Amino acid sequence: MMTLYTFGPAFGLPDMSPFVTKTELLLKMAGCDYRCQTGGYAKAPKGKMPYLQTEDGVIDDSTLIRFHLEQSHQINFDAALSPAERGIAWAFEKMLEEHLYYISLRDRWAIDANFNKGPRNIFKRIPALIRGFVIWKVRRKMNTKLRIQGIALHKEADIIQLAKKDLDALADFLADKTYLMGDTLCAADATVYAFMRSALCPLFDSATHEYALSKPNLIAYCDRISKKFYPES
Repeated sequence: MMTLYTFGPAFGLPDMSPFVTKTELLLKMAGCDYRCQTGGYAKAPKGKMPYLQTEDGVIDDSTLIRFHLEQSHQINFDAALSPAERGIAWAFEKMLEEHLYYISLRDRWAIDANFNKGPRNIFKRIPALIRGFVIWKVRRKMNTKLRIQGIALHKEADIIQLAKKDLDALADFLADKTYLMGDTLCAADATVYAFMRSALCPLFDSATHEYALSKPNLIAYCDRISKKFYPES
């Protein structure tokens, strides 16, 4: 049985990381036999989650896990798509993973009220004597990452405009389709679902969240997939 190393459910989400949720949904879509294991961050090969322990070794990236499932388990998530449609689906995945993700990360880690409601609670298991220092160190590292990526260098109004552009593009393309590319799930749906669940999380107050709530088709899309794969949530 494969083992998926995760952070675990948090903030009312299947996992605090959309990349973990994406990966678990891919495993569910593929009908794979797997189990989730928390507490593996210290041994994460690249210092990030998720990673998947398989008979062939460790796969240490959500997209590389997808490739592994396709190559080693003969799964074609995009079998129903044309080459052009596969390109469109891939582009939406990367828009969310490489752009909107950093806006969401900034909303959670750089806005004090959101940090105190969410990420701060991750550190509760750390001894009180050093907890404050660890929080300061990790948060500083996260904010440095956001500056290097570039999103934290923008003005608030510009960040909001960028987030709205992503959500408009996704909602307009989804329109009234059941899934991103039509009536059949594809690999990109795992990413879209994970990142929209994150954007719609009611725990965090942000312009991104408020704007996502103004898109009824994105809400309905998440509800459909939740009922199918996460009926308990």
